[in-house]
Amino acid sequence: MSMRVKYWGVRGSLPSSPPPEQTAKDVEGILQRFFQSGFSLPSQISEFMASQELPQLGGYGTATTCAEVISSKGSQIIIDGGSGIRNLAESMMKGPASKGKANIHVFLTHFHWDHLIGLPFFVPNFINGNRINYYAVQPELETMVRGLFKRPYFPVSFESLASDIRFYQLEPRRPIKIDDFTVTAYQLDHPDPCWGFKIENGGKAYAHCVDSEGTRCSQEALGPDLPLYQNIDLMYFDAQYTLPELAEKANWGHSAAQIGLDLAFREKIKQVIFAHHDPGAQTGDINELQRQTAEYHRWRNKQAETNHGKLPDVKWSFAYEGMEVDLSKI
Repeated sequence: MSMRVKYWGVRGSLPSSPPPEQTAKDVEGILQRFFQSGFSLPSQISEFMASQELPQLGGYGTATTCAEVISSKGSQIIIDGGSGIRNLAESMMKGPASKGKANIHVFLTHFHWDHLIGLPFFVPNFINGNRINYYAVQPELETMVRGLFKRPYFPVSFESLASDIRFYQLEPRRPIKIDDFTVTAYQLDHPDPCWGFKIENGGKAYAHCVDSEGTRCSQEALGPDLPLYQNIDLMYFDAQYTLPELAEKANWGHSAAQIGLDLAFREKIKQVIFAHHDPGAQTGDINELQRQTAEYHRWRNKQAETNHGKLPDVKWSFAYEGMEVDLSKI
């Protein structure tokens, strides 16, 4: 048994797409790369497209946080209801959810708008026969979800929803079983209470760690929340800022990729995906974050070699909308 994770939204703060002028510049850049790569014929377009990484063609996505974790048995957990959950809902409507035969589990890290904004557009909520289970550590869970379905914010009242909606308050750091998953909530470093989730299945472990500033770095400082980062195959980590921006925006609740890399090196995390991209970040900005991260990765390895040591091999990348990771291959 194993599991895979699909990211339906990877932006932070609010949904964001480039203005038309920026899109035009991006298209111009793609056309320039086409000819610079030695291509010249329309018949070669597909070959060129296949040679490029997807974000360099279509960007990193516009929707806010929503992740789907699926086991090899078909069990499903959804983390956060950002605007990305709308596209996930459309996908789910091809299955049992469209017939009112789905038992759905939605875990919420916290209640900032970018993590809730898609819930009114989560179609399974509206279908009789579906059971929607919402989970969070915060006691305000039911109040917050109910409040989304209320005028003047939204025209459909919570009482009008046809599905069977239930709410469960999680106990911090206490594992629960959801089908063939084990899920444990650990506290993140965020101004408003925010909880990450460690999801385990078939000997593999996924750590969902956004929104978090990573202010508690040492094992001692992390204390009871240290297990969120231990024995992890894949970590999803907040990297909204550069290191200089992180210093300027202390206590904003978001981090930088270098902080995540250091955690991964120390705790021997096998793979890290950096996400929660700033709403103002265009493709070029995130590419620059990747360049800085690669530079830091090289520097850390060189530093270790100078001291006659060797860092564990950590694979990393920056998330894009629609990205899937199969943990059995890590």
